[in-house]
Amino acid sequence: MKQTNIGNYRWVICALLFFATTINYIDRQILGLLKPTLEAEFNWTETDYANIVMVFAGCYAAGYIVFGNIIDKIGSKLGYAVSIIIWSVAAVAHAFVKTTFGFGTVRAILGLGEAGNFPAAVKATAEWFPKRERALATGIFNSGTSIGAVAAPILVPWLLSSYGWQGAFLITGALGFIWLVFWWVMYEIPSRHKKVGAEEYAFIHSDNEAGDGENQKAIHWTRLVTLPQTWVFIVGKFLTDPVWWFFLFWLPSYFATTFALDLKKPSLHLAIVYTATTFGSIGGGYLSSYLIKQGWAPLKARKTTLLVMAFAVMPIILAQFATDIWTVVGIISIATAAHQAWSANIFTIVSDIFPKRAVSSVVGIGGMAGSLGSTFFPLLVGTLLDHYKAIGNIGAGYNVLFIVCGLAYIIAWLIIHFLTNRMKPIEESL
Repeated sequence: MKQTNIGNYRWVICALLFFATTINYIDRQILGLLKPTLEAEFNWTETDYANIVMVFAGCYAAGYIVFGNIIDKIGSKLGYAVSIIIWSVAAVAHAFVKTTFGFGTVRAILGLGEAGNFPAAVKATAEWFPKRERALATGIFNSGTSIGAVAAPILVPWLLSSYGWQGAFLITGALGFIWLVFWWVMYEIPSRHKKVGAEEYAFIHSDNEAGDGENQKAIHWTRLVTLPQTWVFIVGKFLTDPVWWFFLFWLPSYFATTFALDLKKPSLHLAIVYTATTFGSIGGGYLSSYLIKQGWAPLKARKTTLLVMAFAVMPIILAQFATDIWTVVGIISIATAAHQAWSANIFTIVSDIFPKRAVSSVVGIGGMAGSLGSTFFPLLVGTLLDHYKAIGNIGAGYNVLFIVCGLAYIIAWLIIHFLTNRMKPIEESL
């Protein structure tokens, strides 16, 4: 089907998802950038910080399973609104806490609310895009994680120096409320949206999938978790999400301790690393979409792209041998870009093999698995880094962690390949 003169409102929806995801990651990333300031303010050890990250990750995991099922029941519009209200209130509340326990509490609420972002965004993408465009659309909105991570190292130091750490939390936390106005005014499912013409509606549903996924009975997560198709996403998230969280929460500290990077100033090094992830997210989505347009089966296209990205992450193991900061920036940039390409495709696999009425729930299950991995990984990170810091060689701790990161994706791909052998999409009659 030709894509000319069919309308493009679906890309407006993609832009809304992109901005929400950007805000989501600014609110998440700010803690890592303020870590040196808050460590001095509250006398945190590496283990204290790891515990705060772990609390966030644990509540993020719980929030995934809760929001995943709720969004399939109440719809992406209302579900997304509830999610961003909760996390924006929590983000602002960081400015008013006075203790380490208080930080743990508001981070817990932030994690609960932020967990609704991806179940809602992936569901909205399945509602608004045919399979041939979904990976690209997912890559674009998922690049918001990268843009948020790029904007934060530039924005947060400026806010810190101008308004203090409390002001930084207040200003960044308010962004979600601004987005909410645009979302409520501009979003609706295609069948009810006044700006969607017949041609664009037909194109969106050209895969012959049933409806928009609303007004259909949701499938309970306890049924979904028994299916091997669900475990493809669980494995893909559980083994790789902790790596991305390590990049978010410890990469600024790694550059500060290993290369004496001043985190009180805007960081070009971190900005370059996270800018690379933008190209990875969009490029990874484009690659599998291109392969599908060339006649490849969707699952084969996704898996091939995942394999390429698994190999692209592995050179991070060599970062321990580099002595120049820009060499390390280059190696880590490739790894983080590959992660985002991986992420764009692993999300899209869900909408390839599940009916729309189950997409949010499956994303919630896999997201919970990824968050559980991310809950326990900080314990290893904190304990490992505290041990090597005590013996005066914290860099060796980071080297061990880079080896773990480099191997995680190829292990995940091998398991996914085994699970998807002769796998077919689940029928709508599920």
